[in-house]
Amino acid sequence: MKIIPAIDIIDGKCVRLSKGDYNTKKIYNENPLEVAKEFEEYGIQFLHLVDLDGAKSKHIVNQKVLEKIASGTSLQIDFGGGLKSRQDIEMAFNSGAKQVTIGSIAVQDPDFCLQIIEEYGAQKIILGADCENRKIKTSGWQEESNIEVISFILDYMKKGIKETICTDISKDGMLAGPSTDLYKDIVEQTSVQLIASGGISGIEDVYTMKETGCSGTIIGKAIYEGKITLQQLQNFIANA
Repeated sequence: MKIIPAIDIIDGKCVRLSKGDYNTKKIYNENPLEVAKEFEEYGIQFLHLVDLDGAKSKHIVNQKVLEKIASGTSLQIDFGGGLKSRQDIEMAFNSGAKQVTIGSIAVQDPDFCLQIIEEYGAQKIILGADCENRKIKTSGWQEESNIEVISFILDYMKKGIKETICTDISKDGMLAGPSTDLYKDIVEQTSVQLIASGGISGIEDVYTMKETGCSGTIIGKAIYEGKITLQQLQNFIANA
């Protein structure tokens, strides 16, 4: 199972939110490259980089941060937030992203997303399935939909998607444990490679996600608040 730390960006700084609420912003580091380099020092190979300004403004904003981390580390970066157009997606790849995560646009313009999947290849596109009460939310989690999350994933599997990040918004940033039942249902009802996101509160949750059958897990606030140490993650990777 891949260990994927998260760096969320507002105004070029490394921040975390609670339940996607921008009013709960907490700045952890003003230099995201420093954070990324520390991850790399502990044997971490992957990074989930989210442009929160982009998610809110509906176009890529913090591509310079992506460029700095991509050129300053060897981390394999998946990038999301505000990718609404072909220009945004091209900019993300040109700035060093190995993969991009499509979320809101996957709800709003499925035909465009199908073109993107066919053009770049499914291995480069991750489906962002962010949900609350198992219903998809979009636009930086500001807009609700009536789309059920597993149906959403199954629909995109038919379009060729192989990998999805599923975030239970009610758990995100709360350090109260992940939505294990939801992830079990996704693993059982789909064949997608599932990256679990939201609620990881300690190293035991990481092992639970592995046992659940997830292909990866994203860890954010638990690292920044010292609930999980990078040494623990290095040990997990070595033992895996």
